[in-house]
Order: sequence, then structure tokens, then C-alpha cells
Amino acid sequence: MKKVSHKIVSLLMAFVLLFSTMSFTVNMHYCGDTLVESAIFQKAKGCGMEMEKPSTEECSITKKNCCDDKQLAIEGQDELQLQVDKITFEQQVFIASFVYTYINLFEGLDSNVSTYEEYKPPLVIRQLYKIDETYLI
Repeated sequence: MKKVSHKIVSLLMAFVLLFSTMSFTVNMHYCGDTLVESAIFQKAKGCGMEMEKPSTEECSITKKNCCDDKQLAIEGQDELQLQVDKITFEQQVFIASFVYTYINLFEGLDSNVSTYEEYKPPLVIRQLYKIDETYLI
């Protein structure tokens, strides 16, 4: 059980490390005030109502485009090194005592200790219910 819990915790910590250092972008396409589509790692497809910008030679009245694209960039963490020289002595004592108590918290028995293993069961000479002729119905 102890090995399984250590593997689960180490796998969980690896995923936390991976997701804390990973950067990604969320693209969102709004049509008016309504979110039509959102996409991660790629450009969001439009709703098909985008207006094309007229060329400079044409003179025409253009309507305001109702569609809007927004992009949310989430930056990952760059520095992961713990600076040990800035940890005070009290913090070092706390970390050492925490690790020591955490390791000893999950101590278990190696085997089930039974005090009855040394004793032999009594020998059955006669079946008592036949002697007294009492039967459970």
C-alpha cells in the first residue's frame, strides 16, 4: 500500500509540474455578446457572419462587424529552482521534521501477528450434541 501511494503522489506531482510550466492560448470567437466557439492550441473557427473589409479603391458604407475574436494567453512558470541558500534554519528544521513524520506516518505491520498460532486446538473426542441428544432445528 505504501508503494502504491508513493507512486500516485509522484505521478500527481509530475502532472502539477508539467501543467505549471506549460504555456497555452485559448482562442474565443464572440458573435455579438455570445460566445460561439472556443479553442485551445488552435484558432477558433468563425460563425460565418464575418464581414470582409472593403478594398481602399471602393467607396462604400460599411457596417460595424458584429463578430469579435479574443485571445487569452496563459503563461507558464519559467523558474523552478528552489533557492536553498535563502531558507532559514527554522524552515530547514520544519522541513526535516515534516519529512521524517510523513515517512513514519505510513508504517504498517509486516505481517499479522497472532498469539494463537502457538497453541493447538483441543481434540474432539465426542460430539456433545449426540450425547445429550439436543438438536438445533
